[in-house]
Amino acid sequence: MTGKVVLITGGSRGLGKAMALGFARHGANVAIVSRKIESCMETAKEVEACGVKAFPYAAHAGDWNSLDAMVEAVYEEFGKVDVLINNAGMSPLYPSLDQVTEELFDKTFGVNVKGPLRLMAMAAEHMPAGGSIINISNSEWLISQSLENNCTSK
Repeated sequence: MTGKVVLITGGSRGLGKAMALGFARHGANVAIVSRKIESCMETAKEVEACGVKAFPYAAHAGDWNSLDAMVEAVYEEFGKVDVLINNAGMSPLYPSLDQVTEELFDKTFGVNVKGPLRLMAMAAEHMPAGGSIINISNSEWLISQSLENNCTSK
């Protein structure tokens, strides 16, 4: 991965942070994107301790318009993206399926579907041959919560 550039949404903690560090240990430069710049900067310090360059950037994966600026900033910083990892996501809790509001549905859909779709289109447009796009998701948030609530309410 030496010389490759990896862009990871949700990259400042959890699985995203573990992936950022893993790619860095193998020589990749990493763009760490998350909602909170402080978290991105903390992870960037750990990534740079591996001897590679890190680029912390605050953006919300569900905000279509902010994604354009984020991708542009990453390309300005590194000149390319070899690997895009759509890791940011949300799986909110709610009392029952019939109580999911349209606002909650739209917010979840934006982060889990719209944002990754937008990033895939933007990254793929300029991605070098051999590039990769990895999408990490959990599509069970509506079903699992509903089943759990239905089973426990009997």
